Amino acid sequence: MQKIVECVPNFSEGRDRGVIDQIALSIKQVEGVTLLDVDPGADTNRTVVTFVGDPEAVVEGAFQAIKQAAELIDMRKHSGAHARMGATDVCPFIPVSGVTMEDCAELSRKLGERVGNELNIPVYLYEFAAATPERENLATIRAGEYEGLDKKLKDPQWKPDFGEATFNPKSGATVIGARKFLIAYNVNLNTRDKKKATDIALEIREAGRNKRDPVTSKFIRDEDGVPIKRPGTLKAVKAVGWYIDEYNMAQISMNLVDMDVTPIHMAFDEVAKQADLRGLRVSGSELVGLIPLAAMLEAGRYFLKKQNSSTAVSEAELIRIAIQSMGLNEISPFNPEERIIEYQLGSDSDAQLVQMGVTEFVDELASDSPAPGGGSVSALASAMSAGLTNMVGVLTFNKKGYEDHWEEIERLSNDAQALKDKFLKLVDEDTESFNQVLTAMRLPKDSDEEIATRDAAIQEATIHSANIPLQVVENSLAAMKLAARMAEIGNQNSLSDAGVAILQAQAGLEGAAMNVLINIPGIEDKSTVKKFKDKVTALRQESSDLASKSLDQINTKLLTPNA
Repeated sequence: MQKIVECVPNFSEGRDRGVIDQIALSIKQVEGVTLLDVDPGADTNRTVVTFVGDPEAVVEGAFQAIKQAAELIDMRKHSGAHARMGATDVCPFIPVSGVTMEDCAELSRKLGERVGNELNIPVYLYEFAAATPERENLATIRAGEYEGLDKKLKDPQWKPDFGEATFNPKSGATVIGARKFLIAYNVNLNTRDKKKATDIALEIREAGRNKRDPVTSKFIRDEDGVPIKRPGTLKAVKAVGWYIDEYNMAQISMNLVDMDVTPIHMAFDEVAKQADLRGLRVSGSELVGLIPLAAMLEAGRYFLKKQNSSTAVSEAELIRIAIQSMGLNEISPFNPEERIIEYQLGSDSDAQLVQMGVTEFVDELASDSPAPGGGSVSALASAMSAGLTNMVGVLTFNKKGYEDHWEEIERLSNDAQALKDKFLKLVDEDTESFNQVLTAMRLPKDSDEEIATRDAAIQEATIHSANIPLQVVENSLAAMKLAARMAEIGNQNSLSDAGVAILQAQAGLEGAAMNVLINIPGIEDKSTVKKFKDKVTALRQESSDLASKSLDQINTKLLTPNA
C-alpha cells in the first residue's frame, strides 16, 4: 500500500494573496507532495492549506511552509476572528493510507524538533502526538492566544515540547500534532424545510438533543437547572440541518471526525432511516473536499453485502457502487480521479503498461525495446490467474448447492482480487526496475569516486531487479494455492477455469524465477546470491508438487464427470 500522509497547516494570514501564494509555492516546490487546496478567509485572516504525499516529503513541505510563514508573517500586526497563537498556528498530520497514527505522531515530533531548533519557534504537540493528556486538546493549548503567549511561556507547566521557552514576538508559537481524517459530508433531503433537517441532525449527532418530559414536552434539567442531553445515534459525528437555496433543498451537514467509528456509509444509512421515520426521503448526498480511497472501498463493500452480493469485485466497481448507492452524483458529478486522495496523486509512472489495451501491450512487447520483457509478462500471467480464480468464486457465491462454502469462497475471492491488483503493479515495477539498472550503468565513471558511486548504484539496482520477480514468484505460489482450493470447493461448472488459473500462476512463477536467476550473476555479495537461489529453488519445488497434485485431480474430474 502506498504511504500517504495528509497535512493541513493553518497560517495566520488570509488577506494578503502575495504572502499566501509564497507559502503555497514553498510546499509545491517540494518533490513528493501534491498541493490539494488553499483556502483563505479574510474575516478570520487565516488560510488553511491541504497537501498530501509520502511521509518524509510531507514533513519537508510542512517545514518549508512554516519557515516561509515565519519570514513573511508578523504576529505583532495580526488580527482576525479566529483563535490563533502563531504565524503557523496549527499543523496536523493525518494518516491516509499505509501509515499509522503513531507514524504521524512521530512525524509531528520530527517536525517539531526541527522547527524549535532551526527556526527558534516554541512548539507544542497536540492530540495523538501529545506528550501528556493535558495537552491533547488544541483549544487548551491555544488558550490565551498570541496575546497571552509571553506570560504562558514563563509558566513551567507550559514549557514547550520543542524550542526554548522564550517568546518569539514575530512568529509566536506553533502547535503540531496528529489527528484523524475528517470527512465533511452532506446528505440531501426531498424537502426545503430546514426545521425537519435540524430535527434529524439533532437526532443523529453525537452531542444529541435535550431530553423532554413525555407529558409536558418541557426540557428535563439536572439539579443545577442545566438541560440533560440525550445522546445521538452516531458517535464521532457533528451535524446541523440547513436549507441551501442554490440546491433548492434541505441538507443534513455533517463532520465525520472519526471514520473508523462512523464511516460515511453508516452516516448515510442512518440519515436515510431517520428521514423515513419522518416521512421524508434521502435523494442523494454530497462530499465536501476529498476522501481516502479506503473509505470509498469500504462503502462499496457495505452496500454489496446489503444486497447479498459478492464483495470480490474490482476497485473501480466498488467505487461505482459506493457512488451510486449514496447518490454522490446528485448535485454535481463525482469524479473519483478528482475526489479520492490517492487518485489525486496520480501514477508514479508516466506510461503504465497495465493501462494499455491488449493489442497495444503485445505490440510494445514485440518491439525492439528490451522492456517490457519476460518479467512483466510473468506478472501479467499471474494476474490473469488471480482474475480467473476470482471469477470462479463469484460464480459460486450464493449458488445453491455450495452453501457450506460461501464464507470461504468469499474470502478466497477477495484474496484473489488483492493478488490480482498486486500482480498488475508488479507488471510495471518489473520494467521500472530494469530501467533503473540502465540508469545506473549510464552514470559517469571518469574518476575513482564516480566509479565507486556507479558500482554501488548498479549493485543496488540489480538487487532490486531480482527482488521484483521474486515477489512475483512468492505471490504466484499463493495464487496457485487459491486456485487449487477453488477447484475443490468452487462451482464445478467452472472447474476448467480453476485449472487454467493454476497453469497461469505456475507459468508466472516459472517465468519470474528465470528473471530472478538472470539478475544474480551481477550481484557481488555471495550470501545475497545464495538467498535468492535457495528461495527460488524451494518455491519452484513447492509449486511443482502442488500443480501436479491439483491438475491430476482436476483432469480426473473432467474425464469422469459422473464418477
